[in-house]
Amino acid sequence: MLLAAHGATHVGRRRTDNEDAFLVDRELGLYVVCDGMGGHAAGEVASARTIEVIREHVAENRAVMEALAREPSPAHRAEAVALMEAAIQRACAEVYQIAQADPSKRGMGTTCVALLLAGETGVIGHVGDSRIYLSRGGQAHRLTEDHTLVQAQLKQGVITRDQAEISPYRNVITRAVGIQASVHVDTLVTEVLPGDVYVLCSDGLHGYLEDDETAALLAEGPPASLPERLIDLANERGGKDNVTVIAVHAQAEAGGTTSLAESRIEALRRIPLFHHLSYKEQMAVLALAQSQAFEAGEIVLEEGAPGDRLFVVVQGRVGIEAAGAPIAEIGSGGHFGEMGLIEQASRSATVRALEPTRCMMFGRTDLMALMRKEPVLAVKLLWSLVQVLSERLRATNVELSDARLVQPRT
Repeated sequence: MLLAAHGATHVGRRRTDNEDAFLVDRELGLYVVCDGMGGHAAGEVASARTIEVIREHVAENRAVMEALAREPSPAHRAEAVALMEAAIQRACAEVYQIAQADPSKRGMGTTCVALLLAGETGVIGHVGDSRIYLSRGGQAHRLTEDHTLVQAQLKQGVITRDQAEISPYRNVITRAVGIQASVHVDTLVTEVLPGDVYVLCSDGLHGYLEDDETAALLAEGPPASLPERLIDLANERGGKDNVTVIAVHAQAEAGGTTSLAESRIEALRRIPLFHHLSYKEQMAVLALAQSQAFEAGEIVLEEGAPGDRLFVVVQGRVGIEAAGAPIAEIGSGGHFGEMGLIEQASRSATVRALEPTRCMMFGRTDLMALMRKEPVLAVKLLWSLVQVLSERLRATNVELSDARLVQPRT
């Protein structure tokens, strides 16, 4: 995967100092935007030092990302997530120590949004209300959730979206780097596809963006000029704050074909169980997936064996058989074994690869851990599962009714 990245920052039309800072490090595959706060130059110190520390920590542990680029296994993805969390936590501790040592800088802090890319995998780290958007296939997806009082109220259903737009607490941040000695870091693993454009920005930009115009704005013109164009837009619409933008463009290499990452995403999105999830939530589920290849004739699942995993066919075709008799075939995008997510029951059929096949597998333990971490995602998944089981129950009732109707009378 070839990457092109461009970044820019501007003081805005109403501020005299720029407390934003950004990093574009193509060698490390590291891109960061920070929006400092605290006044009296303290915000500048917090944002600049946060970027320095994150870069130092990633550089010291670059072997983690090199391993992820070679093999995007669940273990390597988990190590990369831990690296991102540790880098931001280290920055938080250092900024806090600087503030404690200098009374003029007490209370300083910064938002932080970071993207770390390796091969076809990206890791996002996020604290505060700076954002990352993904422009893909003509659509825009926000990959971060603002850590603000208004966003928390929206999530809890305390206020409506219209009320949020005029709330006096829109800019009250609930999390920041450096305010305390440690901070909770949101993370997300993302599959990187050719043509993707990741846009990192401070609230000086997204405060002027409407959801329904974001896709067109991010897809307009070459990615190289995107940061300057978005900064000009923010200033035209008021420019009340510093504004910083980075655009990272993933380009396909010459002669490239459809990537496995693209096949995985498309396969996941076809499954009814995940239809109600947002794009960001689908990415979080996809990060749990393990991938395995099967040769033609190889058994994927065996009848009677215990199981606790959902299988999704990414490439190839499998056949389902019971007691040696064929029942059905499942091709790319199909799935089987979802009952294993509910209980570790014996498999009711054997599944065999009919040709060279690759499957994604989702374990119950991993999925439950994600659901505990993301309660909104958990509700959506459980609701979808109820719908799937309800449809199957209705279909079974119809089959039983038909069977009773055709029974011969005695």
